Amino acid sequence: MLRLRRAALAAVLVLVTVAGCGGSGSDTDCGIDGCTITFPRSGEAAVSVLGVSARLVGVQDGQAMLEVAGQSVSVPVGGQTQAQGFTIAVESVTDTTVVVRVTAS
Repeated sequence: MLRLRRAALAAVLVLVTVAGCGGSGSDTDCGIDGCTITFPRSGEAAVSVLGVSARLVGVQDGQAMLEVAGQSVSVPVGGQTQAQGFTIAVESVTDTTVVVRVTAS
């Protein structure tokens, strides 16, 4: 019975993950294992991924400052952190974009 519940929960998570990405001013690419968000470095961009909002606040000294589900986090390029039950990883930062990966923890 426990295995059946876990399988059902996993199926729901997959459906939420695939259907749960969208945003304004950014590019999102979602799959069964999470969402990759490409934020523009200029301007205000926010997305809704996996049922929470995420936005880029800024980049300074190799750290991306993000707000995820109302929680402010600072993540170094190539690093990751936990916020509101999600793993937030900053994959790259260029002069024009910041690429962030969000996965359920």
